[in-house]
Amino acid sequence: MDTVRTFIVEDNPTIREALAGTLREVGRVDPVGQAESELDGIRWLTGNLSQWDLAVVDLFLKDGTGFSVLEACRNREPTQKMVVLSNHLTPETRRKCMQLGADAVFDKAADLGEFFALCAGLDGEARSRGDEPLEQVAP
Repeated sequence: MDTVRTFIVEDNPTIREALAGTLREVGRVDPVGQAESELDGIRWLTGNLSQWDLAVVDLFLKDGTGFSVLEACRNREPTQKMVVLSNHLTPETRRKCMQLGADAVFDKAADLGEFFALCAGLDGEARSRGDEPLEQVAP
């Protein structure tokens, strides 16, 4: 079975490493890279379009925002998913994320179980079809 190649855009090194480790344990999820700034995230994701299936993006980064990362990746392949994982969510920021192309939005404090369930549920069949919507967590 295929692995879900995942790129993480998160400025907090402790959270970034914990997230990568937990994603590996979830099964079939392979963290392929990490960035802590908007520019580094955009460069890698847009410069390596065939190298990732899932991007996990925090909204508030060391330099820049996850909003810009989402916007820069709007023209990705339909099989590539963008998921926001942030502590700073309001109904308005959730709407903005979805408008900028996020497939799902999760709160780090309240929605980690749902986030990891989504990651574990992504598989090669869904990616190859490209028509599997991700569940959006309601505000």
